[in-house]
Amino acid sequence: MKVLFAASEAVPFVKTGGLADVIGSLPKELVKQGLDVRVILPKYEDIPVHWTQRMETVATFTLQMGWRQLYCGILKVVHEGITFYFVDNEYYFRRKGCYGYGDDAERFAYFCRAVMDSMQHIDFIPDLIHCHDWQAGMIPVLYRAHFSYQPKYAHIKTVMTVHNLKYQGVYGKEQFKDFFALGDEHFTGYALEQYGGASFMKGGLLYSDYITTVSPTYAEEIQTPFYGEYLDGLLRSQSHRLQGIINGIDYDELDPMTDPHLEVNYLDSLEKKQLNKLKLQERLGLPARQDVPLIALVTRLVEQKGLALIDRVIEELMQLDAQWVILGTGEQRYEQLFKWAADRYPDKMSACITFDEGLARQIYAGSDLFLMPSQFEPCGIGQLIAMRYRSVPIVRETGGLKDTVQAYNEVTGEGTGFSFAHYNAHDMLYTVERAVRYYNNEEAWTKLHDNIKKKDFSWRRSAQQYADLYEQLVNE
Repeated sequence: MKVLFAASEAVPFVKTGGLADVIGSLPKELVKQGLDVRVILPKYEDIPVHWTQRMETVATFTLQMGWRQLYCGILKVVHEGITFYFVDNEYYFRRKGCYGYGDDAERFAYFCRAVMDSMQHIDFIPDLIHCHDWQAGMIPVLYRAHFSYQPKYAHIKTVMTVHNLKYQGVYGKEQFKDFFALGDEHFTGYALEQYGGASFMKGGLLYSDYITTVSPTYAEEIQTPFYGEYLDGLLRSQSHRLQGIINGIDYDELDPMTDPHLEVNYLDSLEKKQLNKLKLQERLGLPARQDVPLIALVTRLVEQKGLALIDRVIEELMQLDAQWVILGTGEQRYEQLFKWAADRYPDKMSACITFDEGLARQIYAGSDLFLMPSQFEPCGIGQLIAMRYRSVPIVRETGGLKDTVQAYNEVTGEGTGFSFAHYNAHDMLYTVERAVRYYNNEEAWTKLHDNIKKKDFSWRRSAQQYADLYEQLVNE
């Protein structure tokens, strides 16, 4: 079976968030299951030179977008057995970063159009196109409007995956009509219309054959007004073709046994993990103490990640017998909050306001506890990496956090972490206090680690669910 992934970012080429990790690792696991999976992305300026030098041009053609006749080049590179195609148009993609430009509607309209037009030129007509997030959301619409009646394309099925419903690609209707050559019938409330404009995401949800999202709980949550971002009614109406499949992580890439960033490689040895902790404390200028837990946050410093809760009780958190390390960048108020706390409590807190993959790995390896108090979290990979590196998660019960972390129960000895249900600063504080208490209870701490060891958050099981879904759709 041939599957084409269409997405706006992928590791190791370009990354702004968790989407890139999924697109970089899920295809490898699907290929192991016998599928022919390829990926198509925009060719951004930020892709490192050592990749662009390896790319070969496979096609160049003129693409029609509305009244425009535009150049389109398709380049390819094979990485870890997966063919990655890159859509080349310097006017749209030769600029810093991936998103945030005034003409993003036109840029990603061009990308969606290029994905559809390129298939005949690259000699790869897939059985199924798997579209990821709003940037690829108009591909199913274009397919239905312009391609589905052509014999060589008639068999194609489309899947839309929502990685984060908050970002919907909403722009003016006139732009959509212009870029996609669509008639008025596509712009009613039952089609692309959203907030008086039109939405890439809504197009993907309505026109695709199937919708997935990145955890079973998030699939339920987005059908409610609180999490549904004004699309909850639509999603409830489509619930018969909506499924949550939990993201995995790349166990080869994220392996504390072989990770080159670590001081000491380990897997299930708590003693060796402690050696990484001592090295990390040294590097961060924290007192080298084994008797207190080191609590980590590796995150984007934004509202969604629950940082308002930390802000509310920061003084109380600093009174705990624990150390803290923060790694990330984001909203200025949260960057300032952690810098202030690190200045005021230099023996308790280290704030690294930067993005540093090597340091992130050292923090996963050196921390005892990993905090994710998210307001909403479609899947979350921080808690999965933390458990892979044997750091015990403390999470709010939402989305993928609820699906992947089981609260510790001292009576039965079950559970892989600590959790709280309500988005409330004091509930979080009590949960952190409880985790800190258990750190010093050797029996409970060993039990938690034994439970985490048994978990498998690799892509294997999730990829099987995707493969089954593709099979079902293609054979309908």
